[in-house]
Amino acid sequence: MTAIPPSGGWTGRSVPRVEDAALLTGRGRYVDDLPIAPGTLHAAFLRSPHAHAVIKRVDASAALALPGVACVLTADEVRRLSRAMTVGVKADVEAWPIAVDRVRYVGEPVAVVVAADRYIAEDAVDLIEVEYEILPVVVDPRTAAEPDAPTLHPSLGGNVINERLFRYGEPDAAFEAASRRVAVTVSYPRNSGTPIETYGVVASYDPSEDAYDVTANFQGPFSIHAVVARALNVPGNRMRLRTPPDSGGSFGIKQGVFPYMILMALAARLADRPVKWIEDRLEHLSASVSATNRVTTLEAAVETDGRVTALRWDQLEDCGAHLRAPEPATLYRMHGNMTGAYAIRHVAIRNRIVLTNKTPTGLNRGFGGPQMYFALERLMQRIAVELRLDPLDVIERNLVPAGSFPYRTATGALLDSGDYQAAMARAIDEGGLADLLETRRAAREEGRLYGIGYTAAVEPSVSNMGYITAVLSPAARRKAGPKNGAQATATIAIDPLGAVSVKVASVPQGQGHRTVLAQVVADVLGLEPGAIRVLADVDTARDAWSIASGNYSSRFAPAVAGAAKLAADRIAVKLKRVAAEQLNVAADEVELANGRAQARANPENAVSFARVAAATHWAPGTLPDDVDQTIRETVFWTPEQLIAPDDDDAVNSSLCHGFIFDFCGVEVDRLTGAVRIDKYVTMHDCGRILHPGMVAGQVTGGFAHAVGAALLEEYAYGPDGNFLSGTLADYLIPTVMEVPEPVILHYESPSPFTPLGAKGVGEGNCMSTPVCLANAVADACGFDEVTLPLVPARLADRLASEEKPSREAPTKSVAAPAKPGERKLTGEGSAEVAAPQQAVWDMLLDPRTLEAVIPGAHGVRKVSPTRFLADVTLGVGPVKGRYRAEIELSDLAEPEAVTLSGGTDGALGFGRGSGRITLAQTAPDRTTLHYSYEAVIGGKVASVGGRLLDGAARVVIGQFFKSLAAHAGGGADAAPGLLARLRRLLGRGA
Repeated sequence: MTAIPPSGGWTGRSVPRVEDAALLTGRGRYVDDLPIAPGTLHAAFLRSPHAHAVIKRVDASAALALPGVACVLTADEVRRLSRAMTVGVKADVEAWPIAVDRVRYVGEPVAVVVAADRYIAEDAVDLIEVEYEILPVVVDPRTAAEPDAPTLHPSLGGNVINERLFRYGEPDAAFEAASRRVAVTVSYPRNSGTPIETYGVVASYDPSEDAYDVTANFQGPFSIHAVVARALNVPGNRMRLRTPPDSGGSFGIKQGVFPYMILMALAARLADRPVKWIEDRLEHLSASVSATNRVTTLEAAVETDGRVTALRWDQLEDCGAHLRAPEPATLYRMHGNMTGAYAIRHVAIRNRIVLTNKTPTGLNRGFGGPQMYFALERLMQRIAVELRLDPLDVIERNLVPAGSFPYRTATGALLDSGDYQAAMARAIDEGGLADLLETRRAAREEGRLYGIGYTAAVEPSVSNMGYITAVLSPAARRKAGPKNGAQATATIAIDPLGAVSVKVASVPQGQGHRTVLAQVVADVLGLEPGAIRVLADVDTARDAWSIASGNYSSRFAPAVAGAAKLAADRIAVKLKRVAAEQLNVAADEVELANGRAQARANPENAVSFARVAAATHWAPGTLPDDVDQTIRETVFWTPEQLIAPDDDDAVNSSLCHGFIFDFCGVEVDRLTGAVRIDKYVTMHDCGRILHPGMVAGQVTGGFAHAVGAALLEEYAYGPDGNFLSGTLADYLIPTVMEVPEPVILHYESPSPFTPLGAKGVGEGNCMSTPVCLANAVADACGFDEVTLPLVPARLADRLASEEKPSREAPTKSVAAPAKPGERKLTGEGSAEVAAPQQAVWDMLLDPRTLEAVIPGAHGVRKVSPTRFLADVTLGVGPVKGRYRAEIELSDLAEPEAVTLSGGTDGALGFGRGSGRITLAQTAPDRTTLHYSYEAVIGGKVASVGGRLLDGAARVVIGQFFKSLAAHAGGGADAAPGLLARLRRLLGRGA
């Protein structure tokens, strides 16, 4: 292992970021900024409005007839031109990037329209007709796991796609001998990263080479490259994948763009032109990947002093409609760390992966950690509460002992370095816990709800590829062959003028690749960072890379920057050998400093770096015999500590393990349930800090992300599978108003396993902060259980739960309650119509009248005496689309009453409703029209949010009845000639 260089160089200093000059002046080069080839077409998606349905028919003929449309890609073409994607486990299911035979979640792609521009493509999407047969829906993972639940994949025979049991040590004996048992059951919700930049793909196909060229803002892991190439039925060298130089955030979510890479590649092949697609925000919220939701029951065997001797985990992981690679990574990434920061030697684990009618899941910042630590750290607080102990004492008594590192956990992780007790003590002292305890005491004396929460966590980084194979039995792993390790890649090149370039196979998303790598290489080569140019886009046809390449699992500082240092070390050794002959000294007497190669004992004996570095280009014959070249060095670094899972299922699932200790004080408003974070302290041991400013930024960003997960964010679904948080008005993300500035503290214990001693940082608070805030709220309110997100309405309901409901009877009747998850709308009204009762009745059966009064109708066809079909265009907020409406009259009591019912289906959703119309003649030429209605709206249109939907739908429904009254009475809204037709109908005019 390369020694950690002495302090005093560029590394470890907060130098200005190289990236900022371009990004802050609008010169970033994101996927939508890149130039495209002339003639590039644009794509739009037809997505399912239903959570579960058989696709009986797809008719794209009208879309194909629209001028400017090049082709429509459906399941038929996808199956003809490709094959199913790799599923994350061995199971009798197929996973396609488009709906095949049936849809399984709202937003699943059903067809892709490729046209001259996005506007035409979107218009054509509305023209595609799909006939669905609605199937039962299951969205709750516990329900989905039941034997009689609706089955998503008939070939699977159920919804549990994988189950494994694990035992480490003697958990049964430990539970039998324990003084106490404490258990918690928690449900961790779905949430996401919500980057500013959504998915983007540009693809082309070369028929002469049978090769695809795809540019996408994909972040890795590049193991997915093999999945995409296999799905496209081409060798890996015929699926070129390129990434843009800049990315507008990812937080793990952009690994989920790969099914769209497949679809755009196939669309380009079908259209014989390049195709571009940029995801819109509604698509991203409703149809891209999110973090998994998980139901966990965790039980501890506990001694009277709070020491935990054994854990029993039951984890039910909801991965949505399809198990797509790299899932079930979220469930198994933490497998080696199931005891967290604690020395617990006996563990039992039951893992189940279940499929539901929700979007497929993927990686999200800290993936696996938030779900796991929410259960573990809630348990530690419950132990303190039930045993009447100080939570700090419970945490400290269970921590891995100082001086025991590297420490092997019960489930296989090798914790590389640390002193958890010292870091915790520093946090308590420098973070001012004593003052916070006094604040809580004073607040409670005043009757305020104030609580303190604690969390201790290990933050893993640099994932071991082999951890995912823990989902397989040892026998299945042996049959499949070993899979383990992590590989980072870096190339350093020197041009004929001595300029240095660094190339890494890691896609930056704000980590400051160009700045930090320049610092690291500059220190090794004795240059200033400004002399180093760093390239961090990826091109699989050009660059050195491996399937482990990418920017995930906090691997940049420990792995990628470490590989760059090793490459710089290698080239430095060669440069010193070349300089030694020119300086007439031994090679070990040469040092690279101040832009020169100089003799250590006599710095005046020196030659410029450029002259030494360029020797391979200008005078290769002068190189020493043992130096082949100094032009380029490429390093593939693989740490030896990352071995495959053994036959006992122990696995070191990550290379490095930082330590986090957080505490916070929060106040909960008794009336509103609003949570105010009064103070938040977070202590991090992330090994050697390479750039303090960017580490502070990463911690602050992770903290802000976690505040959203704790207090605001949730991917909400109704029981019918409708997605209920499809805009940023309903999926709330934190702003500077909700995120206080955390107190960030550090304790450095350099990792012995990485070239620079660095560990990961940036994901940790996503693991520690949600449960720390939850523990504080539980402490403030005296709750045994808390559920995320901690929204005011939820807390206010619980705080007011003991209030008695009013015994007074309601003064008026109310409509029947909506079914859970439905957006049910009701209303009523009346209008005076200047026409006889019979005349108004006759008009209800006239398609010309219906066409005139149905909002947005393009045409109405009468298919039976009481049934009509119509084409309708409606818009609700940001969602506008074309729908096919069916209207039927029933319960006819001529000419006094009729029920008008109908439904709409379109690319953006569906609606069902009915209204009862009564006609009462109050004078020979005057009728009172009264109407009452109720309706349910679903699909994508239902996800635009209650604020928009309720009001807009009431306007639309009310507009129909008011227009009917106006037309019947010949009012201002009447269509030309309608009054004349009415008069002819009544025999009053020619």
